[in-house]
Amino acid sequence: MFLIDDLLLLPVKGFFGIFKKIHEMAERELSDEDYIRERLMELQLRFELDEISEEEYTKQEKELMARLEAIMGAK
Repeated sequence: MFLIDDLLLLPVKGFFGIFKKIHEMAERELSDEDYIRERLMELQLRFELDEISEEEYTKQEKELMARLEAIMGAK
């Protein structure tokens, strides 16, 4: 009986694992200083290579800096 239960619950456990991983990635994206600093460097490189406009650069930089300041303030 346990084998059948395990087989029936396998898809549910798989979805739970996927949602847990998504949550971990979202949490990292919102609260990891190093990740946000990497994003800032990537943004600067894209701007220097003329992949994005100055307006887009400024907008994204403000958002990332606000997140970084919030993280640093929380610590």
